[in-house]
Amino acid sequence: MQVFRSAAAMLVFSWSLVTLLLVSSSWAEVEGDTSRELSVGELLERANRDRTPDFDEPTLIGGDIAVLPDRNADPCTTRGCLWQKWSDGKVYIPYYIANHYSSREQAIIIRGLESFSSVSCIRFRPYQNGDHEWLSIESRNGCYSYVGRQGGGQTVSLSRQGCLYHSTVQHELLHALGFNHEQTRSDRDNHIRVYWENIIDDMTYNFYKIDTLNQGTPYDYNSVMQYEKYAFSKNNRPTMLPIPNSNAVPVLNYTGL
Repeated sequence: MQVFRSAAAMLVFSWSLVTLLLVSSSWAEVEGDTSRELSVGELLERANRDRTPDFDEPTLIGGDIAVLPDRNADPCTTRGCLWQKWSDGKVYIPYYIANHYSSREQAIIIRGLESFSSVSCIRFRPYQNGDHEWLSIESRNGCYSYVGRQGGGQTVSLSRQGCLYHSTVQHELLHALGFNHEQTRSDRDNHIRVYWENIIDDMTYNFYKIDTLNQGTPYDYNSVMQYEKYAFSKNNRPTMLPIPNSNAVPVLNYTGL
């Protein structure tokens, strides 16, 4: 169990189990197969590549993390950004799904929301009158979320053009729960080597470390929050590999989105 502390509550989250079950093909590679399914990082990069935000949309860092004007790469460890735990040990998070999604699209989103209940204390539930904090799931410009609880109705953008996959829904919800990208963890240099020379010049910010609260949880190469090893490569060479043995992580087949 990974334990988060805030002034309001203590949230206990089965992160180790969650990352075993909420996984993407982030480090997957099928030799000679150019039609392989895209990893969550590739899906997000593709969806946000030519993003033109509206005037009321936030700035994005790290590819898909929304930030408020007075904050930057806040790792969600220095302020009360964690969702409160109730007396029954569960964490109930209200959500509202905008009505511009089709029934099929809503089903993809709801499946992502419900995937947390079997592996953690998180329970997403529909918005009710009187709720003061909730996730407003909308089709805005691209895929993005704020990191952690912001107060009021906070936007989770899942654009109808490119964001409605099971892995991307889980990814953005995990941001909303307070998690950053795996490769930005404060201890990542103990687990991966970043090859800066292979990264697209204006994409290096995706690999900047954040002072994250890891609570002793293991680095998970197959987490839905881990970008694939060729992410933001400018020369088709890996931008990050496991260490000390770059072959330690098994080559995965398509795991499903």
